[in-house]
Amino acid sequence: MPITVTAPRGTLTHTGEREIVPRLTAALIEVSGLTGNRFFTAIVGGTVHLLAPEDIYTGGVNRPAVIIELKLPNIGLADPKARAAFIAAATGITESLTIDGHSREDIWVNILNAPDGGWGIGGRAYTGDQLVAAISEG
Repeated sequence: MPITVTAPRGTLTHTGEREIVPRLTAALIEVSGLTGNRFFTAIVGGTVHLLAPEDIYTGGVNRPAVIIELKLPNIGLADPKARAAFIAAATGITESLTIDGHSREDIWVNILNAPDGGWGIGGRAYTGDQLVAAISEG
């Protein structure tokens, strides 16, 4: 489950640059109800992309937005309540890791879903049922 954080350089604190993906990972695992599941934990990862501040835009103007994208198979965070819980957690985590004065309104979280069979790990395409089975074993 890739998590991509894109932020203007200097918007996340130094600690935030290092802690944001591990903390977002923990939040996703917790919201999914899979704390302690080795298979699920192992397939959550992410990257932090720090861009020049002048390269980030919202509404067609330069703004210091931190954008978090979570890519999931279509079975992940399957209902609006679970998605809202992750968005709230991710926003709170990000807010705590940005510099003083950064607006909460400039934290965006998007959840994208892959179609059934469109999720691959190690060259193997998984359907939702296959992922559930692997997670159940893990």
